[in-house]
Amino acid sequence: MNFVHIADMHFDSPFVNLADKEGFGDIRRMDQRNAFKKLITYIKENKIPYLFISGDMYEHKYVKKSTIQYINNLFQEISETKIFISPGNHDPYVKNSFYNQFEWSKNVKIFNSKIEKVSYDDVDIYGYGFNNFYCDNCGIENLKIENPEKINVLVIHGTLNGAVLEDNNYNPISEKTLKEKGFDYVALGHIHKSNHVVNTQDADILNNNIKGKAENKKIVYPGSTVSMGFDELGKHGMIVGKIEKNQEPELNFIKLDDKQFVEKEIDVTNILSKEELIEKINEEPILEEELAKIILIGKRHFEIEPYGLYKVIQNKQIIKIKNKTKIYYNLKEIANQHTLKGLFAKEVQEKMSLQNITEEEKNIIEKAVEIVFEALE
Repeated sequence: MNFVHIADMHFDSPFVNLADKEGFGDIRRMDQRNAFKKLITYIKENKIPYLFISGDMYEHKYVKKSTIQYINNLFQEISETKIFISPGNHDPYVKNSFYNQFEWSKNVKIFNSKIEKVSYDDVDIYGYGFNNFYCDNCGIENLKIENPEKINVLVIHGTLNGAVLEDNNYNPISEKTLKEKGFDYVALGHIHKSNHVVNTQDADILNNNIKGKAENKKIVYPGSTVSMGFDELGKHGMIVGKIEKNQEPELNFIKLDDKQFVEKEIDVTNILSKEELIEKINEEPILEEELAKIILIGKRHFEIEPYGLYKVIQNKQIIKIKNKTKIYYNLKEIANQHTLKGLFAKEVQEKMSLQNITEEEKNIIEKAVEIVFEALE
């Protein structure tokens, strides 16, 4: 059984966290459409029989009817593919939702608030959908696979081990329970970082850069299809899989998002003017497919206003600038002053020179210096 699994597309998201860059939300919404087209093209060219969409396909609050029509037209292009959608907390199956009011292509099955099974000759597909913006329990513990001899798949949106993560509002699901149920594949959605191992040779887990081996290939988050921002670094796309009974699924990740969010640090300690800083930012190497956040660190010698920098930097792939610098103070020079500042600077120097001082303690002292010196201005 061959399939494609995606989740968390969030069509028509306002991308509010990327609002620093004018018009960037429009660009990313077009990127969503391009990624979805690539998905449909792949399914057509490879004659994939099943597509699992594990929730948050669109933003209920913002989605336009024209976007729904666009999605459905693409679904009609793969009429031989059976499509299963598990509505999530951003696109719940509520009374006024497009899941309820729109006439979807005949090859689309949308699950609702009761766990339901759809049967084929050799496959049973179970699914559940949010019918509200929150869900504390979908009743998975009461589910029993009816025919263990067939391939059994569960399509669901929720938080794996949600009780442990204190994420009880979004359908907490016990991994232990899922394993006990005996599904051949669980197509999850909700978590935007995939838990699928991209490269088994170095076991570099997608988006997390965690070294290790995935514990269970049968319970999978594909991650968001298109990255929503800088809290979702790395590559994003779809899981392409093959299931044979009583065997581990064969899973591959295929990138769909043409862009990739990255973070780059620039130390300003030796930069003495705004002009030098602009030059340094413009010289920062950024690949064509990258969307960069520049994080300014170190001790600054002048005031830095990130918003003003956007107007003069040349590289348009820099879409966010974060100022994490600290004010530079010449403590040695200030300590020679016969003032409250001087007395405080002298005391700070003595504490900073202690051999057993930790990095955390240094950071606390530096923060205290900023607060005290600012108060004494």
